[in-house]
Amino acid sequence: MAYQHRYLDGSPLTLPVGKVVCIGRNYLDHIRELNNTVPETPILFMKPATALTALDEPIHLPTGRGECHHEVELAVLIGQELRQADAATARQAVAGYGVALDLTLRDLQNALKKQGHPWETAKAFDGSCPLSPFLKPEALPEPQATDLSLQVNGAIRQQGNTRLMMIGIFELLATISTHFTLQPGDVVLTGTPAGVAPLAPGDTLVLSVAGQDFPARVMS
Repeated sequence: MAYQHRYLDGSPLTLPVGKVVCIGRNYLDHIRELNNTVPETPILFMKPATALTALDEPIHLPTGRGECHHEVELAVLIGQELRQADAATARQAVAGYGVALDLTLRDLQNALKKQGHPWETAKAFDGSCPLSPFLKPEALPEPQATDLSLQVNGAIRQQGNTRLMMIGIFELLATISTHFTLQPGDVVLTGTPAGVAPLAPGDTLVLSVAGQDFPARVMS
């Protein structure tokens, strides 16, 4: 089934499906767990629209490409064009908030990093961004103080709060907009807390944001 943006309450959401813009290394505990250096400027990368899949669809892991790690993240849906924006303007452009997985082929990513090559083949493959329905902005009045977590087979793997981000949500949107335009229907992933680990076929997942749970299942 083709992915379409939708609100959790079932109300219409007619935005097109656009690109996914991600930030690397936005939580200090995650930087430390992977022995990465703290970046001086935001590390941005993109996933195409074909990376998006609904969380209630089975998650399919690529085969023969090494470990595929979960990275739970707050997702921000863009509702208005942002170009050279400030943080206040960026906040007004948000159409919703959700929770997503930035699936990462970690072995491949590590090999690419050692060679100084881009990460796209490890990050942007089809289905690499399972995404929940969106909460309306008014349902999340304090997005910069929001709990998010991931359970795998009933055990907490990742747990954090958006107040621990190194670059805040709206500052991040504004920064992205100075490099390239964010368009209605684009999604921004805001970084992952510590606890990333491999997924395996048969794993059952529960992603949570602001007390709202979203179940998912890994099929292959």
